[in-house]
Amino acid sequence: MVDRYGIWLSWNNQEDGFELPILPRQLGPSIRGDGAEHDVHGLGKINVIKDRGLAEYTIESIFPGQWYPYISAPQSLVLKPRVYVEKIMKWWDTKWPIRFVAVIPSLEINIPVSIESFEWQEVAGSPGDIQFTLKLKEYRFYSALRVRILDEQGGTRITDGSASARPDDRVRPKTYTLAPGDNLWKVAQKMLGDGNRWREIQKLNGISDAQLRRLPAGMVLKLPT
Repeated sequence: MVDRYGIWLSWNNQEDGFELPILPRQLGPSIRGDGAEHDVHGLGKINVIKDRGLAEYTIESIFPGQWYPYISAPQSLVLKPRVYVEKIMKWWDTKWPIRFVAVIPSLEINIPVSIESFEWQEVAGSPGDIQFTLKLKEYRFYSALRVRILDEQGGTRITDGSASARPDDRVRPKTYTLAPGDNLWKVAQKMLGDGNRWREIQKLNGISDAQLRRLPAGMVLKLPT
């Protein structure tokens, strides 16, 4: 964790990112419950408690076009206002979560989030400054769980669910270039985490069974999502 107060946003495992130059006046999560009301005969309404909803954060601040004494980020790291806007819009267009890190008094956050809305406008009377409102929502990585049937006893199936891979912020590539010695099983294992998905790659790229043994190095393969 960092050793000073600040708010950082980054994309693709910190491949790209920045520190907010000016801290917002307030920051905190908005979390809603997901309870459901039901009518029970003789009792009336009851509330069934379910898992909490996803945390939401609203950041209101300024991308400064000039230097102010209340800028919290190091001067060497402060970008031009338009650059911040372009980065956020570029990340949003990838449809992939970003990393939200905040270290402020009484609050530390380090979670993946989705960009829900982003509004900005130039500040009247302050040439170059951009005032913005950025709304973020907590993101939970998920994937389908592969299940094997181990045995079937007395009509009861005994199953084994394979553990899901540790999630991270990296954006999954859409293509892969074959290297010498590669085959589709190796590609599926390396890029999809499951070698048994090689048939999906074969079908997506229109590769016949006869071509499997002579795939040329340098061939660009499309990968399934």
